[in-house]
Amino acid sequence: MQLNVTGHHIDVTTSLKGYVEKKLDKIVRHSDHVIDVHCILTVEKLRHKAEATVMLTGAKVYADATEQDMYAAIDALADKLDRRVKKHKEKLSNHHAVEAQKNGAS
Repeated sequence: MQLNVTGHHIDVTTSLKGYVEKKLDKIVRHSDHVIDVHCILTVEKLRHKAEATVMLTGAKVYADATEQDMYAAIDALADKLDRRVKKHKEKLSNHHAVEAQKNGAS
């Protein structure tokens, strides 16, 4: 997985980048099809926004989160991306074939 972290109106420190990398490792564990992750961290007055685009094999998943603290925004972003990647993975598996095999064996 290639991770690209950029910042708008914020300096992306090594600790911030490391935190993003640690949180997004959870997504890689759920899906082997993650190719590239582009994360943008933005600060606008008192709003801290984290957004990311995950390139999967055959799909692109996007999520964003806005919080009062950048670390909280990254946590919320990781949770949203995790749910969306899991949902995409479930869509890829063909449940109808399994159901047909069960009905045919009966």
